[in-house]
Amino acid sequence: MAPSIQFTAPAALIAFFLFSTGALAAETIEEKAKLCATCHGEHGIPTQKNIPVIWGQNEGYLIYQLRDFKSGARKNRSGAAQDLADLMSPIAAGIDPKDITAFAAYFTKLKWPNLEQPPAPAGIATKAQTTAASVGCPGCHLAYFQGDGTTARLAGQNREYLLKTMKDFRDNARGNNPGMSDLMKATSEEDIAALAEYLAGLQIEAYLGNGR
Repeated sequence: MAPSIQFTAPAALIAFFLFSTGALAAETIEEKAKLCATCHGEHGIPTQKNIPVIWGQNEGYLIYQLRDFKSGARKNRSGAAQDLADLMSPIAAGIDPKDITAFAAYFTKLKWPNLEQPPAPAGIATKAQTTAASVGCPGCHLAYFQGDGTTARLAGQNREYLLKTMKDFRDNARGNNPGMSDLMKATSEEDIAALAEYLAGLQIEAYLGNGR
């Protein structure tokens, strides 16, 4: 059984306190965005492996997720303690709606960090590629899993975050994308694990040519 994923209490409490006590009154979006580093990392490398990279993530996707956290469309439906949504929902609730697009525009321009996750072994990579083709992942996330617009970049994302996200879609713990839930319900546990390991180990900057 996989170990339970938890957030470090001090980091979560600090982030919640900063966002809920008017810390977002900072003048510029750059100043406001510094608060995100509490969890997402000062240089774009998240402080925990179950927290996603947001530096260089696609702008439309960031907008959608912040809006869903704010509205409650993306929430913890599993009942598990210390889920990402439990932290992000109250934080997003305190964000001025006009700042949502500004945050997304700011973070999407930053360079995606190298988490130095190793490439998947050949056997796992082959299994993941077969699964991705069968499920149709490249149809939305594109050839290098870089995503586009409102679709997330998956390549180089934290493995633990990818694994949990796919399982949450499968188990309806995350319900803000019914299409993904349907796809993950049709994907085995073994194939989900292979996909997470393969996607996490992808280094695609040379193919993108845009620093992201």
